Amino acid sequence: MKSKTISQLALLYPILAQGVENTILKDAAQKSVEANKWFDFESIDYSIKALSLWMKEENLTDFASRYTFTNNPKTIAVICAGNIPLVGFHDMLCVLLSGHIFYGKLSSDDKFLLPAIAEILFEIDSEFKNRIFFTEGKIEGFDAVIATGSNNTSRYFEYYFGKYPNIIRHSRTSVAVLDGNEKNIDKLAIDILTHKGLGCRNVSKIFIPRGYNFKELVQSFQKFNFLLDHNKYRNNYDYHKTIYIMNTIPFIDTTNCILLENEELFSPVSVVYYEYYDCIEDVKTKLDLFKENIQCVVSEIKEIENSIPLGKAQEPTIFDFADNIDTMKFLNSL
Repeated sequence: MKSKTISQLALLYPILAQGVENTILKDAAQKSVEANKWFDFESIDYSIKALSLWMKEENLTDFASRYTFTNNPKTIAVICAGNIPLVGFHDMLCVLLSGHIFYGKLSSDDKFLLPAIAEILFEIDSEFKNRIFFTEGKIEGFDAVIATGSNNTSRYFEYYFGKYPNIIRHSRTSVAVLDGNEKNIDKLAIDILTHKGLGCRNVSKIFIPRGYNFKELVQSFQKFNFLLDHNKYRNNYDYHKTIYIMNTIPFIDTTNCILLENEELFSPVSVVYYEYYDCIEDVKTKLDLFKENIQCVVSEIKEIENSIPLGKAQEPTIFDFADNIDTMKFLNSL
């Protein structure tokens, strides 16, 4: 059962590696772009190709070998977010690998892509039709819940699903810690602006040493000038820029994004907060203080433990769990 499921799922790799070139995924991408004005073909293609790497058979085997398959499959209700394309795919993959039944309720902002991948799996093996289901109505007849949403919706999820075994995720964001000696500073803009900054792995806050020279960082944003052609993003950029100018709030304009000194973690779309530090130990203390709100930390500084390289925030591995909660361990415990 285990090896068969892995082999079947691995057949997705060459298909997903094509991105939106695949006919089924291209159709789903078109519907997604029409339904959600924050989505575009480029970000959808990026997401599909990034997660395709998980589907290499050796990666699936390594991942699954750390857990056990159940002989008593349960129905897992998975309530997906819709902030970036295919954000619910990892949960579906974990449910299938653990031997359970996936029962998905999709966000209206991203309701075509995951069913498109399911359709491909149905073509690979019709048995998946007994293990993958979607609903647009009330979810019922489930044994456990995995729900992802904002801080407000997470409280709603806690109220309604608290009596079931559950993983309930809330809003998170990501940060970067720089020291001014980065060799790949040009890649940080990728971590900030991919998916227009809407994902929990998007960097919304940068810690920088006092006296930091912004020149190279600002230049790195230029490759994303195409975002100004996106109506919703451009509206956010123009709005916040106007507000800061009218209120004489100092900021750094990269021409497509605003850098603003602020101690908060969560910044608005098109805005990135930065905060000066005098000692790296102070940063480490703050990261620990806000760890429940941080998804990942991007840095090349060796003192910053468990950080990832610049430019890699939007390329999570199959071992990177949302909210740092081991989904497979949870599923194997049911």
